[in-house]
Amino acid sequence: MSSVRADSVRARPVRKGTERKGSERNGSGRTGSVRARGGGWTPWLYLAPALVLLGGLLVYPIYQLGLISFLEYTQAQVSGGEPTTFQGLGNYQRLFADSQFWQVLFATLLFAAACVVSTLLIGCALAVLLTRVRAVPRLALMLAALGAWATPAITGSTVWVFLFDPDFGPVNKVLGLGDFSWTYGRYSAFALVLLEVVWCSFPFVMVTVYAGIRAIPGEVLEAASLDGASHWRTWRSVMAPMLRPILVVVTIQSIIWDFKVFTQIYVMTNGGGIAGQNLVLNVYAYQKAFAGSEYSLGSAIGVVMLVILLAVTLVYLRIMRREGREL
Repeated sequence: MSSVRADSVRARPVRKGTERKGSERNGSGRTGSVRARGGGWTPWLYLAPALVLLGGLLVYPIYQLGLISFLEYTQAQVSGGEPTTFQGLGNYQRLFADSQFWQVLFATLLFAAACVVSTLLIGCALAVLLTRVRAVPRLALMLAALGAWATPAITGSTVWVFLFDPDFGPVNKVLGLGDFSWTYGRYSAFALVLLEVVWCSFPFVMVTVYAGIRAIPGEVLEAASLDGASHWRTWRSVMAPMLRPILVVVTIQSIIWDFKVFTQIYVMTNGGGIAGQNLVLNVYAYQKAFAGSEYSLGSAIGVVMLVILLAVTLVYLRIMRREGREL
């Protein structure tokens, strides 16, 4: 009996130690869960500076733009001569009742679509070409494209106006067009601006798509070549599906840039062309807000542009996902 009691006495500290270890495990588990719950805020703390900066540079201006679009805000209100009054949707009603607004909107959509399609086609074609030429031609093409990309819009527009000038431009002399004025007709002026916009925009598409092509495994392209696929079939069936995330990015960027073109139209058509025949929404908003001192109406045009860009981007992304394409 004494030996049994001694064994039981010696066994008790072991159970206490085991219970202590179990309690420590439970405590550490609770601590870990608390840390896990508290750690959910860590990413937001890292993102806080960037969110504050974006809030100041993006959210607040959009708020002011929307606020002014609901007010009567002209030069009289800016100078303090008259009080600012709330108009509700009055500015939007005036805007939508203006036939010129719809003409400018239609011209902007067509012009932006032509610029986006042309930029993507030329950029992707040159990106594929870069993968098939030797080092020296590739370097020359890259330097030329980056030079166009780095040129400020106002500088590039001025150079292009000189190149196509009817009196001193070399293009008319080479083509034998005499004193033909590219900026006089509506469609020729839009075509000239389109060429300049594509010239300064395709390098972004070319460089981005070229980087994506270089990331495609060589075995995949080699297998397509062994199967007898043509260059077009290789692009359509192999490269394009693998480059889809990159193509989505460059397409959305091109839509945003080309839809809100301002400098090229303003410089090359002298403020929108003869009788406003080459106006786009950005230049139209500028004329209403600053030339006409109707800041509230210009803000309403800006809000409409923002809504259209958001709608086009969301519809494009929705179509991509509906077709089962991974973005």
